[in-house]
Amino acid sequence: MHCPSCGQQQVSSETKFCSRCGMPLGVVAEVVAHGGFLPQLAQLNQKKKFFTKKAGVVFGTLWFIFLTMFSTAFFGILGAPDELIGIIAITGVFGAMMIIITSLIFLPSSKPTNTSLPQFHTPPRPPMYGASGQNALPPQQSIPANMFNAPRPAGSWRDTNDLEPTSVTESTTRLLEKDEKII
Repeated sequence: MHCPSCGQQQVSSETKFCSRCGMPLGVVAEVVAHGGFLPQLAQLNQKKKFFTKKAGVVFGTLWFIFLTMFSTAFFGILGAPDELIGIIAITGVFGAMMIIITSLIFLPSSKPTNTSLPQFHTPPRPPMYGASGQNALPPQQSIPANMFNAPRPAGSWRDTNDLEPTSVTESTTRLLEKDEKII
């Protein structure tokens, strides 16, 4: 596969990013798998729904505020009959409650859902150029046995045994020899 941004050929079809420009190649594989179309873009271009749970709750709250607080006060100032003001207040409270409950039960959510989108499946890998088959071993990438050196423990490149002897008995023997020369 070649990078669509810079044109560099990729080593493997499983490469996630272009080594030259850094473009995410997983997106390219997804576009190819869906026939040149990204389902996420279709979801972004959908018109937003007006009748949702959120809009229903907002409408019910505004209904409560308008009818209970403003309308009752307005009709009370105008001198309307008390029965009308009571009916407006009850309609405001119970109407708002019914609007909020029915919107939460029956209206769809305002959050986007991915249930209609097909799941992404990677297409089968095409055979590599000049590959004879799956039963062949990979090309030799290891070091021959006669060239192999056993790995040294960490920090062993500093150990020359010139400054410190390797064993405890050797150092005590040297100290004893020095003591014998002095005496």
